[in-house]
Amino acid sequence: MNPCAAKKMNPCAAKNPCAAKMNPCAAKKMNPCAANPCAAKNPCAAKTKPDPKLAKLVSRPQGTRLFAGDYADLVKMGERLWKDTSLSTNGLSCQTCHINNASFNPTFAKPYPHTVAMPKARAGLAQVDLDEMIQVCMVIPMANKPLPWDSKELAALVAYAQEVQKGYVKMLAANPCAAKNPCAAKANPCNPCAAKKMNPCAAKNPCAMKKQ
Repeated sequence: MNPCAAKKMNPCAAKNPCAAKMNPCAAKKMNPCAANPCAAKNPCAAKTKPDPKLAKLVSRPQGTRLFAGDYADLVKMGERLWKDTSLSTNGLSCQTCHINNASFNPTFAKPYPHTVAMPKARAGLAQVDLDEMIQVCMVIPMANKPLPWDSKELAALVAYAQEVQKGYVKMLAANPCAAKNPCAAKANPCNPCAAKKMNPCAAKNPCAMKKQ
């Protein structure tokens, strides 16, 4: 289901200055995207018990140090890897889910380590560091093995993700609706109704995320 379909189903409504009452398409009967046909295909959708094996797989081994190199070079390499579908076994890349800051929770703006919903629900981890979060994404959405902890690739993705995080913080400062409106992301591969061209409500929703 689309959490933005009806005001009573939108947990952001009370705190969102661009609440559903301003959106004439908010009512479920007026929103053809209310039912999400991708729900069953969303690897984050299923409710499962935390897996201790997964927790061990994505938790940095004690004493491990990330690859150290020139930060600017790592960021440049990380930007390339961010778009690299060969890192997955299912054709996804980091950018698939996060193009234009899509699919980030507001917690992404917080300094790491912090609590993140996916590793908490799937692995029972109370909090993760950024390198561990990248490994979570490698294993769950991208359906692959974690990167070697001391690899240049992991360090590069961490460096670039830090830059993405800085951009996300700036975006939130400029657009206070973005973090509180789960309808905002236009590039969610799990929901074909997210794209503006497929959602007739998008143009009339003042909370719709503007391209940065």
